[in-house]
Amino acid sequence: MDILANLTQGFAVALTPTTLMLAVGGCFLGTVIGSLPGLGPSNGVAILIPLAFSLGLDATQALVLMTAVYYGAMYGGRISSILLNIPGDEPALMTTLDGYPMARQGRAADALVLSGVASFVGAFLATIGLMLMAPLLARVAYLFGPAEYFALYLLAFCTLGGLTSRNQAKAVFAAALGLAIAMIGLDNQTGIPRLTFGAIHLMDGVDFLVAIVGLFAVAEVFIFIEGHGRGSAIGTSLGRLTIPVRDIVASFGAMLRATAIGFVAGILPGAGASLGSFLAYMGEKAMARHDKETFGTGNPRGVAAPEAGNNAAAGGALVPMLTLGVPGSGTTAVLLALLLTLDITPGPLLFDERPEVVWGLIAALLISNFVLLIMNVPMVRLFVRILSVPPWLLLPGITMISFSGIYSLSGSGFDLILMIIFGILGYVLRKLDVPTVPIILGILLGNNMEDSLRRAMVISDGDWTYLFSSGIAVGLWLAAIAGFVAPLFLRSLLKRPEKAAD
Repeated sequence: MDILANLTQGFAVALTPTTLMLAVGGCFLGTVIGSLPGLGPSNGVAILIPLAFSLGLDATQALVLMTAVYYGAMYGGRISSILLNIPGDEPALMTTLDGYPMARQGRAADALVLSGVASFVGAFLATIGLMLMAPLLARVAYLFGPAEYFALYLLAFCTLGGLTSRNQAKAVFAAALGLAIAMIGLDNQTGIPRLTFGAIHLMDGVDFLVAIVGLFAVAEVFIFIEGHGRGSAIGTSLGRLTIPVRDIVASFGAMLRATAIGFVAGILPGAGASLGSFLAYMGEKAMARHDKETFGTGNPRGVAAPEAGNNAAAGGALVPMLTLGVPGSGTTAVLLALLLTLDITPGPLLFDERPEVVWGLIAALLISNFVLLIMNVPMVRLFVRILSVPPWLLLPGITMISFSGIYSLSGSGFDLILMIIFGILGYVLRKLDVPTVPIILGILLGNNMEDSLRRAMVISDGDWTYLFSSGIAVGLWLAAIAGFVAPLFLRSLLKRPEKAAD
């Protein structure tokens, strides 16, 4: 009954004209961004965060807009995967295995509609799971002390950093770089400047958004310039649009199973949509009895399962972000930066102190899923045409949004210079195949991790064994170790579907 009462309050917030318009606009922009190969939800949200501040949105409205972009990008990633065999983002890789063969067989429209329905099922049920699971996890979070939170932050670094890089050493380097950037500014307890090199502008530290927009958006502009120049993007056409009712009915069970797998993968810090999509596809293939050999040749269930899995993981990743303040994916790390910039501290108290933000978000996501279903079925032709947008038109728009948004937020020319520096850094790191997500995690969680460690040492009078003094802390330490080592074994499994996609 409490959940229903809170959800009613959330719908009262979400159904206001402004919030509803932002949800619809975010769904559209997210789908556009997701359909463009290479951008993905992380870059899309990072690019559009300055827009939220430029519009002068309050906390609830800004979060609704960005999460609608997040969900929309997850929906849109399937479009280029099916039509061009180019994943819109990493989780959409598994969709190419059967989606592109369906398109080659003249069933591109069927694959797009089926994947749109599967995305809706996964995202909608995951939002229901968020509504039910988040309050329960928030209660468990009250058991966490400084030692548990330090171990939890370590778990986030080990799992999210490990799974986003092909090289563990590079992931460690990226995390260390992020922690070093977080140390810039005045020490919270002593007031001593750290790593400022005498620059007055750095006394307050590095702003989250300046680093994120630079590392993601500006670096992406450099990558696009290098890869595409002034040429045109790949254009494509779509045949007759139909609704494959038979395929939808036959794949509905696969959608439900994939949703459960993806949601659990999303809740685990670091697993995210990529692993959710992979496990959903491999699980469905393993359950096939009579048509296992058809997977990879255009099996509709091979399209439905990964799409439901990765969209469910997107919803699941919001659970640890809202309840524990620990991002479950790269995109939720960017959303966490947005919350912190808005002076909203995620954690168990968020549900009591700012219920309008949490439940308004959940209600808006429920509405956004229906909006996305409507957009991604009858309006799919429009998003297909967007694939032909020339980079010379796309790149100036991205750059203009990034610069104007950051300047409107701070009014500081130094921040613009710093953003360009982070953009160059992000470009160099991308060329060296160093992941940027651990850097963002370090910037976001570094100060909190340091504070937790300091509090733990004060409570224990400097006894380091206090960090392992509870069962929860020991469990998190073991999970962190396993999360850092596990990718070494998982990567060999993930290479098989990549080879099949090639």
